[in-house]
Amino acid sequence: MDPSQEQPTGRRSVAHVRDAWYVLAQSPELTDKPLARKLFGVPLVLFRDPSGAAGCVLDRCPHRMVPLSLGRVVQGQLECGYHGWQFDTAGTCRTVPGLCSGEEAKSRNVASYATREQDGFVWVWGTADQEPTDEPYRLPATDRPGYAVVRRVVDFPGSLVMTLENALDVPHTAFLHRGLFRGGREPVEIKAILTRTRHMVQAEFVGEPRPEGIAAKILSPSGGVLTHFDRFKLPSVAEVEYKLGEDSHIVTTSLCTPVEDFLTRVYAVISLKSPVPSWLVAPFIEPFAFKIFDQDAWILREQSEAIEHWGGERYQNTEIDLMGAQIWRMLRRAEGGKLDEDDEDWSREIRLRV
Repeated sequence: MDPSQEQPTGRRSVAHVRDAWYVLAQSPELTDKPLARKLFGVPLVLFRDPSGAAGCVLDRCPHRMVPLSLGRVVQGQLECGYHGWQFDTAGTCRTVPGLCSGEEAKSRNVASYATREQDGFVWVWGTADQEPTDEPYRLPATDRPGYAVVRRVVDFPGSLVMTLENALDVPHTAFLHRGLFRGGREPVEIKAILTRTRHMVQAEFVGEPRPEGIAAKILSPSGGVLTHFDRFKLPSVAEVEYKLGEDSHIVTTSLCTPVEDFLTRVYAVISLKSPVPSWLVAPFIEPFAFKIFDQDAWILREQSEAIEHWGGERYQNTEIDLMGAQIWRMLRRAEGGKLDEDDEDWSREIRLRV
């Protein structure tokens, strides 16, 4: 059939898992001024209370709907820039200038969101006025002796599902990132062990020699066989771990925040250890890592535009597309509140060439 005659599918893999933690800022970004952010397209505003603790409320004054982020923080209270109404981090309206009665009214309050500050990030619970059921994800290997830590924030013009799959997709690296990571040699056959639990899916790659590419050579000049894991953890964490012996170890954690349906902000943390002192390696690794992120952002922009042009996703999957379908399945179940239903742990092995 002529592709121009194909009917749009209308499918766009977008899930809104709201009862969960998401990173909205790095701690140093939140100073003495309001900080505007979005989560699932909803405008939010972050600010610090009198003790310096972070808080988050809906970015909409209940008085005349002006964004509260346009105001200022006065002694730990968020002040609207239009009429000066002030709110605390619980969303309670504390001051209405000029109002003589001084009586509080719940209708003047603004929705608030539970907030935590951890590992250098400000995390926000995705449902307003709700007590969280767990705590934010703890970053691995950020405080171990001998490790260097590199951080980067990148906006990916794609859905959360697309961004997570890209972060955990091995086959594309030899082509999109050729010369930086993988590519440059004949592919070798390895085994992938895919396992899934209710809250995580993991791919363990067995038997892969150290990849070609500048970044891999800097981390492990002598080569060797990798220990390699890719992990997705609900609802928005992608973790890639490589290890070569006891001296070379790198963990890249991507904390993915769905700003809008097709805009995902990734707070990436790279923790690395190598035979060369890590403080010497980090400045050399950073430009290569950032180049890889930029290439991924570019390809997701092109992918998103193609999906929009063709009226929806028209994917053809194979058995080596390990993570995408599993991520989508888990997000849909979480969105529908079905994670607590009986769902046995699952595992299978796949052969692929890398």
